[in-house]
Amino acid sequence: MSEVDRDHGRISLRMYVTSRTAASAHARRQLAALRERLGGEHWEVEIVDVYEQPGLAEADRILATPVLIRMFPEPRLSVIGDFGDSRAVASALALGKETPL
Repeated sequence: MSEVDRDHGRISLRMYVTSRTAASAHARRQLAALRERLGGEHWEVEIVDVYEQPGLAEADRILATPVLIRMFPEPRLSVIGDFGDSRAVASALALGKETPL
């Protein structure tokens, strides 16, 4: 199988959070709900704490948290703040069609 075949349909997300805050915990719960609603069990998800990995946050030019970035496929797309509106997040990150509520 070629790399292109393996990457077909692959979605890679990176979420930046600030450790041990209510907003961080809320963002994690919202991401889990988003994955469930959109059938995103196969998504690659990396959660990065800006205090634990400041260099990575700087490289990605993170100025606020929480932020969710679609790393792959290109182009990179991001959403900052509340991820509770799954339709808006899915649209902003081009994650595909949402399953009915």
